[in-house]
Amino acid sequence: MNPSEISSFIKKEAEKLGFLSCGIAKARYLEEETPRLEAWLKNNHQASMSYMENHFDKRLDPRKLVEGAKSIISLSLNYFPKEVQSQQDFLISKYAYGEDYHFVIKRKLKLLMEAIREKIGDVEGRAFVDSAPVMDKVWAKEAGLGWIGKHSNLLSKKLGSFFFLAELIVDLECEYDLPMNTDHCGTCTKCIDACPTQAIIEPYVVDANKCISYLTIELKDEFPAEMKNSYDKWIFGCDVCQDVCPWNRFSIPNETTEFNPNSEWFYYTKNDWENLKQESFEILFKHSPIKRTKYEGLMRNIRAIKN
Repeated sequence: MNPSEISSFIKKEAEKLGFLSCGIAKARYLEEETPRLEAWLKNNHQASMSYMENHFDKRLDPRKLVEGAKSIISLSLNYFPKEVQSQQDFLISKYAYGEDYHFVIKRKLKLLMEAIREKIGDVEGRAFVDSAPVMDKVWAKEAGLGWIGKHSNLLSKKLGSFFFLAELIVDLECEYDLPMNTDHCGTCTKCIDACPTQAIIEPYVVDANKCISYLTIELKDEFPAEMKNSYDKWIFGCDVCQDVCPWNRFSIPNETTEFNPNSEWFYYTKNDWENLKQESFEILFKHSPIKRTKYEGLMRNIRAIKN
């Protein structure tokens, strides 16, 4: 198979597996991203996520992460739900309504890799789902899947931004897609204006120290005093910057059954959340992204809004 045929085959297989879109970029050193990443880290915008400082060279050059890497296959998977929380006293980010996306996407990537090897032969590579020093949004942009919006999420004119990103980094020569170099945000600042904590400190730059998603998921300590009473109703993650984005009027409900909400907690009342016991937490969120914050963290978030 020639590079064009290989790329066509991969994209067809990705579509069969339910991926929203698939694009392929040539593995290279992301020289233009170096100063941006350096500045972001220097200004401590990563907050307590010290792992963001690790493997700086690998983060910018996937060939150091995967030996012999030639191509980055970027994929997106829709998670926009059929039904959203609206009247509840406490809110969960839409991406966490169902099963942990790491599990769901890794299963699909395994099947895609198996299909590639079955068709082409001995192909070496690795699958990544938000769990390694891979600049997924940059590579998705390089592969033509969209542009990085002012809220720092990847945006698609056809699909909005409610999708996960993942990669297969392989030693295959492929036909490469053109990068998305056009920014379609224009003069819009809805995401910046709507952020409850002003975490988007300038277009395309998010300070994790102020971000509700970071504070309710990654932060292990008590909330900073100056940030209290700023969380609206969010107890796990936050969708405000995406909810107000005009491009998300094109979002369509996902067809991945694993992302359907857990019907038990989805309609919890304020009283239900405030009286949640650890045993119930372990059962309800056993396969959920919400387990990341742990019981103590979730109750801390609930108390912050309650008070």
